[in-house]
Amino acid sequence: MAEPDYIEDDNPELIRPQKLINPVKTSRNHQDLHRELLMNQKRGLAPQNKPELQKVMEKRKRDQVIKQKEEEAQKKKSDLEIELLKRQQKLEQ
Repeated sequence: MAEPDYIEDDNPELIRPQKLINPVKTSRNHQDLHRELLMNQKRGLAPQNKPELQKVMEKRKRDQVIKQKEEEAQKKKSDLEIELLKRQQKLEQ
């Protein structure tokens, strides 16, 4: 990429472009927050604020896994357990 001609000339009449200052990055609060995040990252402490949708999806997934395990446990009942359940149902009726 070619450099512009005005960089080579030392003409004082020209207005040289300057990099714009980002007010967010120069703010003291932003600098403190950024420093704190870097320190936490170095220590291995990640922020625990997850989006609400992600929390809901993880909860649904956990509930689904628990439900599957319960269904598998129901299927793996022994003959004795099945017979005992039948007798218990007859007694309740």
